[in-house]
Amino acid sequence: ILHFSNLISKIFKFDFFHNIVLRLCVRYRPSNSTNSYCTESKECLQFDLLCRTKEYEVRHYSPTRWVSTDAEAYFMGVGAAMAFRRLYQYITGANERGVEIEMTAPVMIKVPEQTQMWGPALYTLSFLLPSAFQHNPPAPTNDKLYFTDMPETDVYVWSYGGWMLSITSRLHAHLLTKELNRVGANYNHTHHYAVGYDSPLKLLNRHNEVWYLVEEEPVVDPDPTNQLFSLTSGLIHNVLHFCINQTKKKSI
Repeated sequence: ILHFSNLISKIFKFDFFHNIVLRLCVRYRPSNSTNSYCTESKECLQFDLLCRTKEYEVRHYSPTRWVSTDAEAYFMGVGAAMAFRRLYQYITGANERGVEIEMTAPVMIKVPEQTQMWGPALYTLSFLLPSAFQHNPPAPTNDKLYFTDMPETDVYVWSYGGWMLSITSRLHAHLLTKELNRVGANYNHTHHYAVGYDSPLKLLNRHNEVWYLVEEEPVVDPDPTNQLFSLTSGLIHNVLHFCINQTKKKSI
């Protein structure tokens, strides 16, 4: 009876642990991105793909430096347009060295999650600095610009095509959070990033993304592993049935 009790305990511990493992992000060997959707820039932000589901990816980014500016507006598109002009002036010579800096991809907009119903929101637009200026960028002449250091981080990524408008960006952010909540993922709820890779001149095959910062361990949809989990549960059921029968035989 004691042996049987220990066996049952081990089985249930395994069952619980196995369920937890299946919900964690199954990491691929990190693969450096080729960014096939980066077609207009010489330099593009690289990442390691950790895992992928039908709905989203989990990526790892190394530390990078960006030049940023804030804009207060009622709509993301309006704020982004105001901020873009300042940043574009910076890379075309409005800096202390008067140098021109290559445009990179993507352009990133920090979007607050909580906004007042009839009030403006504060949006932060950032350009990735090219590798030649990552460690020693020229200071901007506009005091509304500043440098942002993005630390090493993991992000949940939702991709979509078309134009990155205020309404479409919010819609896709909602779809990603709905999916992350469904699988029980932990992520930063204070803000997300609207990420664009294309210039306004590109009309077809546009690529945009929504990012949420990962908190704790990345989690993916457990559905693809449900079949494996069902097999494991079936195996546990059979072992339990066998143990009960063996115990009955010994008691007889």
